Amino acid sequence: MTQSDGELVVLAQAGDAAALGALLARHEAGMRAVALSVLGYGPDAEDAVQDTMVVALRRIGEVRDPNGVGPWLRAIVRNNSRMALRGHRAVPVAEPEWFTRPADTPTPEEALDRAAMRDWVWHSLGQLSEPDRLVTLLRYFSDASSYEQIAAVCGVPVGTVRSRLSHARRALAGGLRTAADAAHADVAASNDSRWREGSDMISTAMGGDFERVVRESWWPDAEMIVPGGPRGGRDLAINGMNCDLAAGVRQRLRNVVASGDVLIWETDLISPPDDPEHCPPAALWLQVLREGRVRQLTLFHPVPALV
Repeated sequence: MTQSDGELVVLAQAGDAAALGALLARHEAGMRAVALSVLGYGPDAEDAVQDTMVVALRRIGEVRDPNGVGPWLRAIVRNNSRMALRGHRAVPVAEPEWFTRPADTPTPEEALDRAAMRDWVWHSLGQLSEPDRLVTLLRYFSDASSYEQIAAVCGVPVGTVRSRLSHARRALAGGLRTAADAAHADVAASNDSRWREGSDMISTAMGGDFERVVRESWWPDAEMIVPGGPRGGRDLAINGMNCDLAAGVRQRLRNVVASGDVLIWETDLISPPDDPEHCPPAALWLQVLREGRVRQLTLFHPVPALV
């Protein structure tokens, strides 16, 4: 007997990946029709549909009416398509009323970390190739979420970002049918460990001992890249941090995202009181690891998303 939308949503909200995969397969034609009606044929329409599938991965737990999941998915596609038409490339969400929550409920990112689906979602991300995983983490879990900013961080054309995201989203959607049966690591414990590690390192750096952090956690031949700026090695990072500290700049860790050998720190930059415009308000540290140590760091200053 074919399960109803409502039954599949209840199963998906309980962590059944195959149920969510079945829902997306059932409604894919309708989602694509909405995208085509707004954008016409082309890559933007396909992007809007695939973005919706990733949003569903993160937010299926927020569906209030299980039997209304079809309109919920199509509303997300419609909003994504309108943003594409306007050229606005922030991370897509559905119409605001779908996601109205009491003020004390978790953010979508917190909900993901607590949800039953969390472990298999992160397991699926971990199965992506490093380039595909990198653009996906930036797109959905960082402030550098626009195609243009991802391209700058990764040092590739926007078209390459599009193709990598498209491939990653197809893989994630396909993985819904198999991930539920896989054994997954304890993602919460791993993320907590990464947060503590990052917090300790930033605290040590703020105490004036960033050189020790770098010597202990970076490979000797590690490379540092600043998009549109200098490239160098460990000395470039150490000198840059020391200059900031001497100028009175402080950093505060705000977000940590990790999957496999890709680690992202997002920090708030706090300029000195007598020079409030000294530095941008935030920094993104994109770290590519080898055997747990940094082999490449890209330092990027995200531009706040349009509102």
